[in-house]
Amino acid sequence: MKSKTNKKVIKAAKETVFYLFLTTLIAGMLLPVYFIISLSFLSTREAYQYPLPLVPAIKTDMELGYGERGYLLSVWDRIDKEYQTVLDTADLEKMEYYIKSQLGTKITEEELLIETSRLENSDEESIFFTKPRALLNNYDTFFTVTRDAVPALIRSLQIAGLTILISLSIGGLAGYAFARYIFRGKDTLRFSVLFVRMFPGVAIALPMVFILAEANLYDEPLGLSLIYSVGAIGLTIWITASIFMGIPVSLEEAAQVFGASKFQAFMKVTLPLALPGLAASAMYIFLGAWNETVAAIILTQFKPTFSVVVYQTLLGASGQVNLAAAGGISMAIPAIFFTFFLRKYINRMWGGVKV
Repeated sequence: MKSKTNKKVIKAAKETVFYLFLTTLIAGMLLPVYFIISLSFLSTREAYQYPLPLVPAIKTDMELGYGERGYLLSVWDRIDKEYQTVLDTADLEKMEYYIKSQLGTKITEEELLIETSRLENSDEESIFFTKPRALLNNYDTFFTVTRDAVPALIRSLQIAGLTILISLSIGGLAGYAFARYIFRGKDTLRFSVLFVRMFPGVAIALPMVFILAEANLYDEPLGLSLIYSVGAIGLTIWITASIFMGIPVSLEEAAQVFGASKFQAFMKVTLPLALPGLAASAMYIFLGAWNETVAAIILTQFKPTFSVVVYQTLLGASGQVNLAAAGGISMAIPAIFFTFFLRKYINRMWGGVKV
């Protein structure tokens, strides 16, 4: 009896340790994601407080009084639980700019004029007022102020789409050939297609500057798509070849027996069955083209990709790390939507496991 009880205790202890480890691992992965999302909604003043607020404020409590230079503006600090003076000026336009840029709160000069009139007509030394936070202020500022953000976003989508089209067209057909045909040097050739991926992207990008310039494709979406496709084609060949090898040739032969041509058998039988592998390839290609930065910096000048714009914002975001965080989240959203769109095909590839 004791032996059974001890075994149950040991089993329960092992399960507890396992779930604690699993919970810690998941928390460790999700914490940086939550941190960057939270940072993208913080005002500039909040982003540089210590300790950093974990949740952005939904309103801004302000105190307006008299100072040496004019009006004294104080802001409620959630950490120190007191009003802290942030500005002393008689210029309402300057005060409006500060509240918008540093506190992430939208206010007009007319509204400030009303508050100053209320202060002057009051017997108190200061007055208090509250304004709702503009939680999307960082995103609005990023796309308004950052150079070429919206065109760069559209340009990156074009580049990713072209890269997928080129890579799947060439890599998919090559993968089918490797899966269905036997020829001399097949194994060597299949291994050699991955050889180009052994070189860092910057090593390939540097000589490609001259080649693309000669072809009038430097600083053009098509030129970048061709460069990205060089590495993506090899990976696509390996993925699609494995998928096509798992589809019996007898299915195509059966379709041909019933009158279909070889092309029709491929399009109506083999291709639909290979869609999960093609979807997985498309996902890897999209993420690679969407997130690539080093080659894009070298191969673009006046038409940067969105990843380059976010990178440049991060480098130049002195006092504006919340803007860089907003740019990073904006960059992640299309990739999340694209992966979500392909989930049903990847679900089939993983044997029906929900994703």
